[in-house]
Amino acid sequence: MTTDLKQLNKLKKNTRRKEINNEIKFVERLIKISRISKVTKGGKKLSFRAIVVIGDENGQVGVGVAKADDVVNAFKKAKTDGKKNLIKIPITKSLSIPHNVIGKFGACNIIMRPSIEGSGVIAGGAVRTVLEVAGIKNVIAKQLGSDNLLNNARASIVALKQLTTKSQVSKKRDIIIE
Repeated sequence: MTTDLKQLNKLKKNTRRKEINNEIKFVERLIKISRISKVTKGGKKLSFRAIVVIGDENGQVGVGVAKADDVVNAFKKAKTDGKKNLIKIPITKSLSIPHNVIGKFGACNIIMRPSIEGSGVIAGGAVRTVLEVAGIKNVIAKQLGSDNLLNNARASIVALKQLTTKSQVSKKRDIIIE
């Protein structure tokens, strides 16, 4: 009887370990760390702002921004902010986006177009980082307007949110017709 209980406890422990190991592994990429100084009555107060892109390289991506007194804490806070803002995007079999899309955020405009397999990510700055962390391997992107890294990253997230698949479009059309 006691051996049965021991075996049962071992089974329970093993299942817990498996659950912990099944968590999604996220890739974090630092876009920029800014040093911010605030002038106060007693002198200058120094802090840091981190912009981080987080994703699973399989269609999930998010951008996080945070400030802290040191770089490590700013990075950690930005990472948790990125996890809160994750979005799911559709990816084609050729690891590209389904259709052309334009994203606008502030003064930044991002144009994204699907590309043939093997062409790679043709984009610059923060847009390239967002696309790579999202798991998109073949795309052409152009950023227009401002070259602000945070706004470009957010504009690319806005563009990726607009992506839809054929099945999603057909479902919407069936609902509207009926």
